[in-house]
Amino acid sequence: MGSIHLSNSKGRDAMVATRHITSALRLRWVDKAGRQASNTRVLCAPIDCELAALQTRLGSDAARLSDALVGGDPEVDIERTGAFLRDTSRVYIDPDQRMVTAVAEWERVYAADGSQKERRPAQVAEPNVGTETPLRWSGKLMKKSEVWNRFVFAAKLQVVHINGLTYDFLFEIARELELKDSLLLVGGGAKANQPLIFQRGGTPYRGFLEGRTRGDSYCLLLHLANLELKTPVSADAPSK
Repeated sequence: MGSIHLSNSKGRDAMVATRHITSALRLRWVDKAGRQASNTRVLCAPIDCELAALQTRLGSDAARLSDALVGGDPEVDIERTGAFLRDTSRVYIDPDQRMVTAVAEWERVYAADGSQKERRPAQVAEPNVGTETPLRWSGKLMKKSEVWNRFVFAAKLQVVHINGLTYDFLFEIARELELKDSLLLVGGGAKANQPLIFQRGGTPYRGFLEGRTRGDSYCLLLHLANLELKTPVSADAPSK
């Protein structure tokens, strides 16, 4: 569970909580003995047993490599191949399969047709949803049908109250959005025009707030999108 600083249409703001929405597991996979089955990560092959490493040691001659595979099984390490993986960490390696510690990360920006527009050093984004500056009511409302057909949603959070005052605050927001049958575009920054970032170095999202009510109950959902659907411009289309 996390927290966000949210503002409503009347300029009031409050710190409220968020929680992930999980679906109930309706299917349970079992083995022949009726025991619970689960996914397991297995080591396919160590780096020094992969094809590139074998070609470096034995050369690229196909016949010599085939004879080595048949005669000695150098692609299999009995002690390591097929080992179960549990606690792992990501590391970066160079073309010589050696681990590197000084890594320069780059960000690539692509156009709608898939071509690269820009390549720039990656910036570490700082979170902006739980700061002193609240996520302001942008006033930009979008019909649900427009949003569903335009953006790709990667996740969603439920915004929940932490006391009686924040209950009234969130219920009012949910009721207002429900009456307008629209989603509110939510952004960070003083002008509500920045993407939402929930953790340092995290993925930036566009936020769309949806409200529903039933009696004294409410449901406030923050839909998160990081991809917008656009029709690529045809090369044969006349330029304007």
